[in-house]
Amino acid sequence: MGKVETSLIEWGAAALTLPGQSRSGDRQAVMHFPGGALVAVVDGLGHGELAAVPAETAIEVLERYAREPVAALIQRCHERLRGTRGAVMSLASFREADSTMTWLGVGNVVGVLLRADPNGVPRQEYLSLRGGVVGDQLPRLDASVIPVTRGDTLILASDGVRGDSVKSLRLGESPQRVADRILAEFAPRTDDALVLVARYGK
Repeated sequence: MGKVETSLIEWGAAALTLPGQSRSGDRQAVMHFPGGALVAVVDGLGHGELAAVPAETAIEVLERYAREPVAALIQRCHERLRGTRGAVMSLASFREADSTMTWLGVGNVVGVLLRADPNGVPRQEYLSLRGGVVGDQLPRLDASVIPVTRGDTLILASDGVRGDSVKSLRLGESPQRVADRILAEFAPRTDDALVLVARYGK
Protein backbone atom coordinates (compact mmCIF):
# COMPACT_ATOMS: atom_id res chain seq x y z
CA MET A 1 0.00 0.00 0.00
CA GLY A 2 2.75 2.43 0.69
CA LYS A 3 6.22 3.14 1.97
CA VAL A 4 7.76 6.36 3.16
CA GLU A 5 11.30 6.93 4.38
CA THR A 6 12.26 9.78 6.65
CA SER A 7 15.07 10.31 9.08
CA LEU A 8 12.78 9.12 11.89
CA ILE A 9 10.80 6.10 10.63
CA GLU A 10 10.45 3.89 7.60
CA TRP A 11 7.11 2.19 7.13
CA GLY A 12 5.06 -0.13 4.97
CA ALA A 13 1.47 -1.36 5.05
CA ALA A 14 -0.60 -4.12 3.46
CA ALA A 15 -4.37 -4.58 3.49
CA LEU A 16 -7.08 -7.04 2.51
CA THR A 17 -10.75 -6.24 1.91
CA LEU A 18 -13.25 -8.92 2.87
CA PRO A 19 -14.37 -10.74 -0.29
CA GLY A 20 -17.72 -9.43 -1.48
CA GLN A 21 -17.17 -5.95 -0.06
CA SER A 22 -16.14 -2.92 -2.07
CA ARG A 23 -14.56 -1.07 0.85
CA SER A 24 -12.56 -2.04 3.90
CA GLY A 25 -13.30 -0.91 7.44
CA ASP A 26 -9.59 -1.02 8.29
CA ARG A 27 -7.53 2.14 7.82
CA GLN A 28 -4.03 3.36 8.67
CA ALA A 29 -2.50 6.72 9.46
CA VAL A 30 1.16 7.68 9.28
CA MET A 31 1.80 11.32 10.02
CA HIS A 32 5.16 13.05 10.37
CA PHE A 33 5.55 16.24 12.38
CA PRO A 34 8.57 18.17 13.64
CA GLY A 35 10.44 15.87 15.99
CA GLY A 36 8.06 12.96 15.75
CA ALA A 37 5.72 10.66 13.90
CA LEU A 38 2.31 9.14 14.61
CA VAL A 39 1.30 5.71 13.35
CA ALA A 40 -2.13 4.15 13.82
CA VAL A 41 -4.44 1.37 12.69
CA VAL A 42 -8.20 1.88 12.97
CA ASP A 43 -10.78 -0.90 12.54
CA GLY A 44 -14.37 0.23 12.06
CA LEU A 45 -16.83 -2.23 13.57
CA GLY A 46 -18.31 -4.63 11.04
CA HIS A 47 -17.51 -4.69 7.33
CA GLY A 48 -17.96 -2.68 4.17
CA GLU A 49 -19.38 0.82 3.90
CA LEU A 50 -20.79 1.01 7.42
CA ALA A 51 -17.39 0.11 8.88
CA ALA A 52 -15.42 2.31 6.48
CA VAL A 53 -17.23 5.52 7.47
CA PRO A 54 -16.20 5.60 11.16
CA ALA A 55 -12.70 4.38 10.28
CA GLU A 56 -12.20 7.19 7.77
CA THR A 57 -13.61 9.74 10.20
CA ALA A 58 -11.15 8.64 12.86
CA ILE A 59 -8.25 8.84 10.40
CA GLU A 60 -9.22 12.42 9.54
CA VAL A 61 -9.06 13.32 13.24
CA LEU A 62 -5.69 11.62 13.73
CA GLU A 63 -4.17 13.32 10.70
CA ARG A 64 -5.38 16.74 11.79
CA TYR A 65 -4.17 16.49 15.39
CA ALA A 66 -1.21 14.12 14.99
CA ARG A 67 1.08 16.09 17.32
CA GLU A 68 -1.20 15.66 20.33
CA PRO A 69 -0.73 12.93 22.98
CA VAL A 70 -2.24 9.58 22.02
CA ALA A 71 -4.83 9.62 24.82
CA ALA A 72 -6.07 13.03 23.65
CA LEU A 73 -6.27 11.72 20.09
CA ILE A 74 -8.43 8.77 21.09
CA GLN A 75 -10.68 11.07 23.10
CA ARG A 76 -11.09 13.32 20.05
CA CYS A 77 -11.96 10.30 17.91
CA HIS A 78 -14.46 9.16 20.54
CA GLU A 79 -16.32 12.46 20.37
CA ARG A 80 -16.40 12.44 16.56
CA LEU A 81 -17.58 8.83 16.32
CA ARG A 82 -20.59 9.12 18.61
CA GLY A 83 -23.68 7.97 16.72
CA THR A 84 -21.70 5.71 14.38
CA ARG A 85 -20.88 2.01 14.71
CA GLY A 86 -17.65 3.09 16.33
CA ALA A 87 -14.18 1.68 15.94
CA VAL A 88 -11.25 0.09 17.71
CA MET A 89 -7.75 1.46 17.26
CA SER A 90 -4.13 1.38 18.34
CA LEU A 91 -1.82 4.39 18.14
CA ALA A 92 1.90 4.94 18.64
CA SER A 93 3.70 8.28 18.73
CA PHE A 94 7.48 8.39 18.24
CA ARG A 95 9.44 11.29 19.72
CA GLU A 96 12.93 12.04 18.49
CA ALA A 97 13.98 14.29 21.40
CA ASP A 98 14.06 11.48 23.96
CA SER A 99 13.92 8.40 21.66
CA THR A 100 10.60 7.16 23.04
CA MET A 101 7.40 5.64 21.73
CA THR A 102 4.10 6.26 23.48
CA TRP A 103 1.36 3.79 22.57
CA LEU A 104 -2.24 3.09 23.49
CA GLY A 105 -4.89 0.72 22.18
CA VAL A 106 -8.66 0.40 22.60
CA GLY A 107 -10.13 -2.85 21.31
CA ASN A 108 -8.27 -5.60 19.48
CA VAL A 109 -5.76 -3.98 17.11
CA VAL A 110 -2.64 -5.90 18.13
CA GLY A 111 0.62 -4.05 18.73
CA VAL A 112 4.11 -5.47 19.21
CA LEU A 113 7.52 -3.82 19.29
CA LEU A 114 10.44 -6.00 18.16
CA ARG A 115 13.86 -4.96 19.41
CA ALA A 116 16.68 -4.70 16.89
CA ASP A 117 19.25 -5.52 19.58
CA PRO A 118 19.38 -9.34 19.90
CA ASN A 119 20.46 -8.89 23.52
CA GLY A 120 17.64 -6.51 24.36
CA VAL A 121 15.41 -7.47 27.29
CA PRO A 122 12.60 -7.98 26.65
CA ARG A 123 13.13 -8.77 22.98
CA GLN A 124 9.45 -8.20 22.26
CA GLU A 125 7.04 -5.81 23.96
CA TYR A 126 3.28 -6.13 23.50
CA LEU A 127 0.74 -3.34 23.62
CA SER A 128 -1.64 -3.72 26.54
CA LEU A 129 -5.07 -3.49 24.94
CA ARG A 130 -8.06 -2.08 26.78
CA GLY A 131 -11.60 -3.24 26.14
CA GLY A 132 -14.05 -0.76 24.70
CA VAL A 133 -15.25 0.90 21.52
CA VAL A 134 -14.21 4.37 20.44
CA GLY A 135 -17.45 6.26 19.88
CA ASP A 136 -19.40 4.18 22.38
CA GLN A 137 -17.63 3.27 25.60
CA LEU A 138 -14.05 4.22 26.43
CA PRO A 139 -11.87 2.58 29.05
CA ARG A 140 -9.44 4.56 31.15
CA LEU A 141 -6.87 5.91 28.70
CA ASP A 142 -3.48 5.19 30.26
CA ALA A 143 -0.73 5.30 27.64
CA SER A 144 2.62 3.53 28.04
CA VAL A 145 5.96 5.14 27.21
CA ILE A 146 8.91 2.94 26.24
CA PRO A 147 12.41 3.74 24.93
CA VAL A 148 13.25 2.91 21.31
CA THR A 149 16.55 2.59 19.49
CA ARG A 150 17.52 2.52 15.84
CA GLY A 151 16.08 -0.50 14.04
CA ASP A 152 13.32 -1.27 16.56
CA THR A 153 10.24 -2.33 14.60
CA LEU A 154 6.59 -1.70 15.50
CA ILE A 155 3.82 -3.88 14.08
CA LEU A 156 0.14 -2.93 14.33
CA ALA A 157 -2.38 -5.43 12.96
CA SER A 158 -6.16 -5.47 12.87
CA ASP A 159 -8.15 -8.42 14.16
CA GLY A 160 -8.17 -10.02 10.73
CA VAL A 161 -4.54 -11.04 11.34
CA ARG A 162 -3.59 -13.82 13.74
CA GLY A 163 -1.71 -12.79 16.88
CA ASP A 164 1.10 -15.33 16.38
CA SER A 165 2.23 -13.67 13.16
CA VAL A 166 5.36 -12.11 14.69
CA LYS A 167 7.07 -15.37 15.60
CA SER A 168 8.63 -16.07 12.20
CA LEU A 169 9.56 -12.52 11.20
CA ARG A 170 12.94 -11.63 9.79
CA LEU A 171 13.69 -8.06 10.78
CA GLY A 172 16.35 -7.69 8.10
CA GLU A 173 13.54 -7.31 5.58
CA SER A 174 12.06 -3.93 4.70
CA PRO A 175 8.93 -2.84 6.59
CA GLN A 176 6.90 -3.20 3.39
CA ARG A 177 8.12 -6.77 2.89
CA VAL A 178 7.35 -7.63 6.50
CA ALA A 179 3.81 -6.23 6.17
CA ASP A 180 3.21 -8.09 2.89
CA ARG A 181 4.40 -11.37 4.36
CA ILE A 182 2.32 -11.11 7.53
CA LEU A 183 -0.79 -10.39 5.48
CA ALA A 184 -0.13 -13.22 3.02
CA GLU A 185 0.65 -15.82 5.67
CA PHE A 186 -1.59 -14.94 8.60
CA ALA A 187 -4.73 -13.13 7.38
CA PRO A 188 -7.63 -15.65 7.46
CA ARG A 189 -9.59 -13.93 4.65
CA THR A 190 -12.78 -14.01 6.69
CA ASP A 191 -12.47 -10.37 7.69
CA ASP A 192 -10.91 -7.11 6.58
CA ALA A 193 -7.23 -7.09 7.53
CA LEU A 194 -4.50 -4.48 7.74
CA VAL A 195 -0.87 -4.67 8.83
CA LEU A 196 1.27 -1.58 9.45
CA VAL A 197 5.00 -1.93 10.08
CA ALA A 198 7.11 1.03 11.22
CA ARG A 199 10.86 0.93 11.86
CA TYR A 200 12.48 3.56 14.05
CA GLY A 201 15.46 5.09 12.31
CA LYS A 202 17.28 7.34 14.80
